[in-house]
Amino acid sequence: MPNPSRLRAAALTATVVLLSATLAGCGGDSKDEDPTAQKLSWKDCPAPSEAEGGGAAPSPLANGTKWQCATMKAPLDWSKPKGDTIGLALVRAKASGDKSKRIGSLVFNFGGPGGSGVTTLPAFGEDYATLRTRYDLVSFDPRGVGRSAGVECESDSQLDQYFQQDATPDTAAERTELLANTKEFNAACEKHSKKMLPQVRTTDAARDMDLMRQVLGDDKLHYFGISYGTELGGVYAHLFPKHVGRAVFDAVVDPTQNSEQGSLGQAEGFQLALDNFADDCTSKTTDCPIGDTAQDVKDRIAKLLKSLDSKPIPGIFPRQLTQTAATNGIAQALYSKDFWEYLTEGLEQAYSGDGKVLMALSDSMNGRSENGEYSNITAANIAINCADDKPRYTAADVERKLPEFRAASPLFGDFLAWGMVSCTDWAVPGAADHPDVSAAGSAPILVVGNTGDPATPYEGARKMVDALGKGVAVELTYKGQGHGAYDSKNKCVQSAVNGYLLNGKVPAAGTVCS
Repeated sequence: MPNPSRLRAAALTATVVLLSATLAGCGGDSKDEDPTAQKLSWKDCPAPSEAEGGGAAPSPLANGTKWQCATMKAPLDWSKPKGDTIGLALVRAKASGDKSKRIGSLVFNFGGPGGSGVTTLPAFGEDYATLRTRYDLVSFDPRGVGRSAGVECESDSQLDQYFQQDATPDTAAERTELLANTKEFNAACEKHSKKMLPQVRTTDAARDMDLMRQVLGDDKLHYFGISYGTELGGVYAHLFPKHVGRAVFDAVVDPTQNSEQGSLGQAEGFQLALDNFADDCTSKTTDCPIGDTAQDVKDRIAKLLKSLDSKPIPGIFPRQLTQTAATNGIAQALYSKDFWEYLTEGLEQAYSGDGKVLMALSDSMNGRSENGEYSNITAANIAINCADDKPRYTAADVERKLPEFRAASPLFGDFLAWGMVSCTDWAVPGAADHPDVSAAGSAPILVVGNTGDPATPYEGARKMVDALGKGVAVELTYKGQGHGAYDSKNKCVQSAVNGYLLNGKVPAAGTVCS
């Protein structure tokens, strides 16, 4: 089951909704023509596919600008550039300012891996209105995601069962069931998407972005990467350092860690976020409805989760809120301080036997819409991570590491440790222990770390700066909460990012915003 260790950045659009394609082109045309010479046919965007999360077609921006969509052809296998092609779904909003001052396209990746950029960029488009004065805003569904030859695994009904299982086994029987369900899920991925599984590595997506740069008509790739998008951006900079334009990495993945180290770091990160949430609730002038002290808040949450392990409560009919779903929902709410109020409400209701809010949060993490359809974020997330990450962990490995994970987080430790078995029976070998992001010769890259980030802990920003190489990256620190910094609306952060992307002004190294 996906959990925060696999979902490096969860798009929050679905949470807002809940609380208030097929392999298109895969194995298709074989073309001798130069893919960089293709012309994109931009049209009004259709409604998102089920794989992208469903819903209505994106609404125009405040000034009336419509979102446009197109499909770019890319090689299925980059080692055979004249072989079969796949279609990659793109979205854009054209620059709003003086055409003579237009810089080019600003390409976004919002993370995951597995999140649909075609749906996420329009959902948050107004947040980037300032950047749109000089850039066309562009995003895409990376290969294996959404409409871009999306990986398929289990059906909606099978996924409902998959997410109801116990992700933190306490007995031999529960452990056997978890491993069997994981093996069954992975086999379904191979059955339905065998041809795509070897082709969804981050290096492949980086090559797609360089093709995109050329097709969009830009000499340099101007880029805004968030969470896993920073890893993708780092890999791009390594492969194409001379093609890097103005780039920003926000909510930074530590590129030096293997998957185990990343999971352990997230255990610490989510525990820190939970501590901050509990402190915030109990420090307000009004009574905190879920505990008298910060420790009381955490103790009550632990007691709730222990109770749900044996006695689930009603969630969203006909499903019940299990220990796994509740933990998943709590983690999702910790991605943004804006959602702490939902977490408070969800916990208060759960203590009274109503699990709807926590289940809605969990559904958002898992990509489940209100009508019971799932996006392919889980399938794509696991496929990309397993294609990238070389280590394969057994149940014995997890049990050996459990004390360390529990010390990092009494609440999330088991959950994140057992997530490491996701790739154990994967059909495709992983590429490396960790990505290579060394990028000597690259233009400056602005790296923004958030001290309270649960999913990509702050320390990863410094590791990214060092790994990119001397003279490449400039680090900016935001003393805040939630996943990422720019969308916190902090004026200091936004001024620094906008100043670089719009005017080429690199902030002083070590700048701190609070």
